[in-house]
Amino acid sequence: MAVKTEHDLPDDARKLWLKAMQALELRNYGYVISLVQTVLKETPDFLQGRRVLRQAEIAATKGKKSFMGGLSAGSMKGGSMVKKDPKAAMELAEKQLETDPYSQSGNMLLRDAAMAAGYPEVASFALETIVAGSPKDTKILHALAEHFYENGQADKAVEIYTKISEMNPADLIAVKKGKDAAARASMSSGKWEEVAASGGTKDYRDLIKNKEEAVSLEQKNRVVKSDEMMDAQLAEMLGKYGESEEAQKSVDLVRRIAVLYEQKEDLQTALVWYRYTSELMHHTDPAVARKAAEIELKMLDQSIVEFETWLEQYGAAEGSDDVRTQLEDLKKRKAEGLLADARKRVERNPTDSLLRFELGEQLLAAGQPTEAIPELQQARKNPSVRLRAMNLLGDCYATKNMLDFAVRTFSDACKEMSAMDDLKKEITYKLSMLHEQMGDKKGYIDRLKEIYDTDYGYKDVAKRVESSYEQ
Repeated sequence: MAVKTEHDLPDDARKLWLKAMQALELRNYGYVISLVQTVLKETPDFLQGRRVLRQAEIAATKGKKSFMGGLSAGSMKGGSMVKKDPKAAMELAEKQLETDPYSQSGNMLLRDAAMAAGYPEVASFALETIVAGSPKDTKILHALAEHFYENGQADKAVEIYTKISEMNPADLIAVKKGKDAAARASMSSGKWEEVAASGGTKDYRDLIKNKEEAVSLEQKNRVVKSDEMMDAQLAEMLGKYGESEEAQKSVDLVRRIAVLYEQKEDLQTALVWYRYTSELMHHTDPAVARKAAEIELKMLDQSIVEFETWLEQYGAAEGSDDVRTQLEDLKKRKAEGLLADARKRVERNPTDSLLRFELGEQLLAAGQPTEAIPELQQARKNPSVRLRAMNLLGDCYATKNMLDFAVRTFSDACKEMSAMDDLKKEITYKLSMLHEQMGDKKGYIDRLKEIYDTDYGYKDVAKRVESSYEQ
């Protein structure tokens, strides 16, 4: 929804606005505030009016200490009004901001109410006001960047994330989200300038003006020229994409662009295009959805590795605690993403026992053994994953302290395996530890000896077996 300008104001409101402008020139800030507040009641999406109102409030309160900066009764009341009457909540927020224009609670109330009313530009202004009052508050900067990103202003999000990164180089979340925003911004712009720059030309048509030559180059030196070829193909496709609205809704064209970005290892941009492909298909193609999930997982894995590497090198440096927190958040997001993806696949194909195994595996990894048990019991019927399912099923029972069930499940699995391969060694070792936990010393040692006979160096088996002869 576009904001209104002074030309869109009704006649009565425009007269008040003109009076407010005259009062502003005379520095009669109290009168300006009163007039503009009246105008905003009638036209709450008049963004220019809010800017002038805030300017007057800041000037009027300059040098005065506010006692309204905390969570006031007005902001608490406004929170309950946001859904019922967002425009009334906006008026309430402005009353609080009259005496404390930089108030976080007042501006956050204005943001929430503006979003509920469908005025994202006003919400942006509220967050920008907080930033103006607290320019080093990275939490608010993150909120502003996220707001820009979610409301189609990825270029502005990039600017904010860059600012955060300059203030705190250890904020790797800002670095990663800045890349995501840059990818989204490139999609909006078509990224023609970047493609042209990569090819050393001024226009994408220069990259493809001689297709025969490009094909010849690819045939002569496919490896060396692969990047140039992909740039040329991307330039051609992005050019087509920008030619018409019909092209922008072409599933085939958008998917091909996504594939090329993936081949170029530009995962952030590829993810944006794959998600757009899925949107164009109304999320009906599981292959596209899975591809997007795979890329997102790959990006998370790369981020986790980068965070872990940073901590190995600078673990004692200032800001390392923040990096550890961000790392844990990334690992949590990865686990949640894997679990959600596994659930969706089972919902689409509930009779596929292989998918049930994958879901059970993720449920157990997420610390939900009770929910994992029925999935793994179903997966046990699939010969290709039966033994692995029994291994995880035994882990579920052991986690729930159902030791007799765990022993029986592990024992049944061992009986079905003739060779002492890696899986049988793993299960036999777990079975040994359960026997020890249950006070069965003979079962404990006998299971360890089975491994000892085959693999002397497996874990601490040799030490445990040999020490039993010394007792």
